[in-house]
Amino acid sequence: MITLINNAASHIDRVAIKSNRKNYSYLDLLDASAKIAHTLLAGRSDLNEERIAFIVDPSFDYVSIQWAIWRAGGIAVPLCVKHPYTSVKYVIDDTQAESLVYSKKYADLVEPLFAACHLKSIPLDSITDKTGGLPDVSMDRRAMIIYTSGTTGAPKGVVSTHSNIEAQILSLVTSWEWSKEDHILNILPLHHVHGIVNILSCALWSGACCEFLVKFDAQDVFDLFCKKEINLFMAVPTIYYKLMNHWKELPTHEQQTISAALKEFRLMVSGSAALPISTLEQWRHISGHTLLERYGMTEMGMAISNPYNGERRPGHIGQPLNGVTIRIADEQNNEVSKDQSGEIQVKGPNIFKEYWQKPEATKSSFVDGWFKTGDIAILHDGYYRILGRNSVDIIKSGGYKISALEIEEVLRKHPDIKDCGVVGIPDPEWGEIIGASLILIKDNDTIENLKSWLKDKLPSYQLPRRYMIQDDLPRNVMGKVTKKELQRIFVASDA
Repeated sequence: MITLINNAASHIDRVAIKSNRKNYSYLDLLDASAKIAHTLLAGRSDLNEERIAFIVDPSFDYVSIQWAIWRAGGIAVPLCVKHPYTSVKYVIDDTQAESLVYSKKYADLVEPLFAACHLKSIPLDSITDKTGGLPDVSMDRRAMIIYTSGTTGAPKGVVSTHSNIEAQILSLVTSWEWSKEDHILNILPLHHVHGIVNILSCALWSGACCEFLVKFDAQDVFDLFCKKEINLFMAVPTIYYKLMNHWKELPTHEQQTISAALKEFRLMVSGSAALPISTLEQWRHISGHTLLERYGMTEMGMAISNPYNGERRPGHIGQPLNGVTIRIADEQNNEVSKDQSGEIQVKGPNIFKEYWQKPEATKSSFVDGWFKTGDIAILHDGYYRILGRNSVDIIKSGGYKISALEIEEVLRKHPDIKDCGVVGIPDPEWGEIIGASLILIKDNDTIENLKSWLKDKLPSYQLPRRYMIQDDLPRNVMGKVTKKELQRIFVASDA
């Protein structure tokens, strides 16, 4: 049986979900998901791992559909509400989904799919109040397919079993000390493990409350915080940056009210992208909290985290989470000694089962049972520190391996730089040269002045050779800079 759902019976009367200004209990969630499960089964006894896609806003309906798919024996395929039709169709085609559950808001977007694909249409408002038995779903069954961002080709469907998801939840519930008294705000996309597992599933496993805010608005977030019901918050660095900027624009008395409310939180986490140290320090000034940085991937959930109790070291991702084993390996997949850089490789029950219908890609992602993350890090004094991703953040120039993230951290210390992105640009002489895209706070600085400023802060081989000024960096829906797209922009500007 699916432990996450069975746990709900221990919390029947507690509030599970707050969305659209309504409270929903664990009993409401069990009842709603059972009703949808029977509609999906349509008289069958078991979906037997049929893929069921769904597209609704983050809400009680989202959770009910996700649980319904699992309770009926299907594989949940959450679709991104911000993706265009072509991206949605790619996922439908690739998974060969049997059915698509959708809310009225997305009816126009998905309507062409039913003519183009062998796909059953299930509008959310068509769910009927059917009853009957539900299958006994084993934990080793496939439970969910989430698509990667596709930075190295077409997006791949990451398949996780119920056991994988449970292991991911347990490592966080144990390491971050979740309890039924917790109340967390979820403003993240629900086609990504950050929103699905770290927030939603951990809360529901613990008997806690998950509150949804469909559309991010800094003032709305602060208004909710000031009610003093929420005691956990997890977000990406871009969100913290937006919250800080809004706070700075408020009158002093409002700033003080918000800061007082933030100080009462139990935990605040940042992830899904590198957290600039400057952001960490500014947020600590506003909230009194040192953001807990952690590291994970779609393929494994979370694997490494700064400690809940203990030193949270800025610029570091921390230590292995409960139940997860980590090693740093060289290009020949041999474990390196401490203080040497290499690829993060991971073992544990949290690791995904496979890439959907891509056996060769699955096989090449493992070596001797270790999952190869493609991220380069170093272990120093008991803490791991990310140097970059080997495909986009490690620049190979003139025989040097250079961390783009380290250069970005230096650039962000310049008073006129709001944000930046550093990438390697193909070059026949050097292999790659360093390109820096800058988002400026004000335009009163020249590139020549910046070059002079950098000379005292970086060795010559780490100095950018190309600069570009942009209004904003290319980002995905999680706010993460898409380095491949940034590289393409640099290359195109040379053409």
